[in-house]
Amino acid sequence: MSVVREPAVAGRFYPADPDELRATIRGFLRPDPSQGSPPKAIIAPHAGYVYSGPIAGSAYSALRGLRGRIRRVILFGPAHYVRLRGMALPSADVFQTPLGPVPIDRAAVERVLALPYVIVNDSAHAREHSLEVHVPFLQEVLGDFQVVPLAVGEVTSAEVSAVIELLWGGEETLLVVSSDLSHFHDYETAVRVDTETSHLIESLRFEDLTGERCCGFRPISGMLEAARHRGLRVRMLDLRNSGDTAGPRDRVVGYGAFVLEDVKTELPPDYRQILLDVANTSIAKALEEGHEIPIEPKDYPGRLQMLQASFVTLHIEGRLRGCMGSLEPTEPLVVNVARNAYAAAFRDPRFGRLSSDELPRLEIHLSLLSCPAELQVASEADLLAQMRPGIDGLTLIEGGRRETLLPSVWKSVVDAREFLIHLKRKTGLAANYWSDTIRVERYTAESIGPDL
Repeated sequence: MSVVREPAVAGRFYPADPDELRATIRGFLRPDPSQGSPPKAIIAPHAGYVYSGPIAGSAYSALRGLRGRIRRVILFGPAHYVRLRGMALPSADVFQTPLGPVPIDRAAVERVLALPYVIVNDSAHAREHSLEVHVPFLQEVLGDFQVVPLAVGEVTSAEVSAVIELLWGGEETLLVVSSDLSHFHDYETAVRVDTETSHLIESLRFEDLTGERCCGFRPISGMLEAARHRGLRVRMLDLRNSGDTAGPRDRVVGYGAFVLEDVKTELPPDYRQILLDVANTSIAKALEEGHEIPIEPKDYPGRLQMLQASFVTLHIEGRLRGCMGSLEPTEPLVVNVARNAYAAAFRDPRFGRLSSDELPRLEIHLSLLSCPAELQVASEADLLAQMRPGIDGLTLIEGGRRETLLPSVWKSVVDAREFLIHLKRKTGLAANYWSDTIRVERYTAESIGPDL
């Protein structure tokens, strides 16, 4: 006979009646807000449905269209009731909800149990709501699937990331991280703190997440570390708190809905043109007004509001006229492009300020950067072996200096060694310099505009 993990919070966190539960969940779902590739992972809250259900619904709406394609869900949630070192799986074969049984993927369970910090602990699951509240959403949206429910205790981001890598799979596997955001601030404080936390998550800055910002900071951190390695980007879909849904505003809990998407797919042509127009307008308006003109990101498509770094390169008649950019995704892409276009035209220390008569001859090229990932290198030969000609941009960090070369530079060099020599010289280092303290980050870039 199968061992069943029975519902622990049905009738308290969500309706126990199946028909009422289905109707409740359907009321939270909305048209698919996704504007990119199908999500590989989502982050969603786990409070009672009356409080966090609408925000969770925003995340699960992004999975519409994946019914029948996703066959396995790896579910991570913080352990609230048991002090736990590591991560815990149940001994059960089935996860039961009012909507029916969900099989636990025992083959996947056996794989992760090979890791020393993953154990079987039924006590960690007996009362835990952070996992359970997601399963009815998954049943309604996905239909038939298997689940791997992991209660997360005291672990490092690297340990969570290792589990994710082990179970990554293909398009049949979805990753779900369960977490609420800030707890028990007044409404205005919660909005400020949760907005900061959302920016950290969107920027993949997992090192800065703490338990004060989100109760599931450990599984979120592991997910974001894996996202860096895999080249995923985070998009925020919804950010509210209990004061916006069903509670008072003097003591609220924050909730956020996020999707993690593959960004290898280039922007559609109309979005690429919007960014070129934004760069051109930023420069033209600054010439008219004499100063930088800020833009409002909400006036642009949601994909262009995502946090992403860019470089803007200017040429006149084939000659470089300015190049400025950002390496870290700290603001919406459309804002970053406008800001860097202005900086390239007026603040590049190698050139004077752009003049009005130069504007008609200006060629604008954009490089949209992926999130940087640090390379683990043992020697210069190791670094050269890892470099991907024509693909990689590299940032070299040494002795307080930090410089980068965009992937477009590959067009003007012979091989990886010459690329690295140019980068060293830009950083102020000799061509034959190497030390054990050198750090190197890698990124890719989508190129928009005329060839450099």
